[in-house]
Amino acid sequence: MNSINFRTSARRSAAAVTAALLVAGSAALAGAGPARATEDQGRASAVVLRTGLDVSLLDKTVTVPLAVSLNEVRAPRSAEQTALTARLDGVDGGEPFTVLRAEVARAAATVTAGKAEGTTRLAGARLHVPGLPLLSLIEVESVTSTATCEAGRAPVADSRVIGTVTVLGKRVTLTAGGPTDVKVPGVGGVRLDLSERQTTSRTAAATALRLTVSVDPLDLNVAEVHGTVTLAEATCEAPAAAEEPAESPAAGSGPVSEARPQGAPAQADLARTGGGTATPYIAGGALALVAAGGGALVLARRRARG
Repeated sequence: MNSINFRTSARRSAAAVTAALLVAGSAALAGAGPARATEDQGRASAVVLRTGLDVSLLDKTVTVPLAVSLNEVRAPRSAEQTALTARLDGVDGGEPFTVLRAEVARAAATVTAGKAEGTTRLAGARLHVPGLPLLSLIEVESVTSTATCEAGRAPVADSRVIGTVTVLGKRVTLTAGGPTDVKVPGVGGVRLDLSERQTTSRTAAATALRLTVSVDPLDLNVAEVHGTVTLAEATCEAPAAAEEPAESPAAGSGPVSEARPQGAPAQADLARTGGGTATPYIAGGALALVAAGGGALVLARRRARG
């Protein structure tokens, strides 16, 4: 009877030890908390037209800046815009001045969890500067730019000029090998850079046309116009790639070093088996219980025989 009670007590003790270990393990996991991976959000932008021009007036000793951005969008804050004309007040006697006329002028910027992209398209476009109301600075049939950045992939920048290009009334042939200079006596000159593309490990930028302008029209009270004009620009920055979880070393792949206080007994293979510093004490207690149970069983049998 004593042996039965002892075995029952031993089983209960073992169950209690197991439960305590499970509770301790759960508490340790709960204290560690889930790992939180930070991920940078991607970015994208697009603009159909951007001017950075200085307009000098004849009857005044001042320079009026002509800074216009048409259909400039940024993601994730913006999505898409479409417009056909942009106007500037205060040049032609206070009358509105049309900078751009186009059949299509579209810019879009999108960002998702794994991709950022900016796109622009300009078609049937005529660009004017103050002092040249009847003569277009540039006319283009179609220009496009796209910048695509995907997480974990090389960014791509692409820009295209399709059809004819006319600068200050002259049809020009653009080449990717270098800039194209157009000069018109009595009017001025324009330098064109075709299809600029730049990429890094996470970013891309594409510009269909960039113009360096220097004209002196001597009309509409305008003496000189200097600066730059950008047509169809797109940029992007890829979202950060998700980090893969580190793989734990396989069993038997090599010894696992463990820092211990000087003089502490060696505890082999604890890291591999999942044992902690309390494992030897638990094992020792279990052995003691088994030994005590065996002794009680022998004593009970002797008393029964006597």
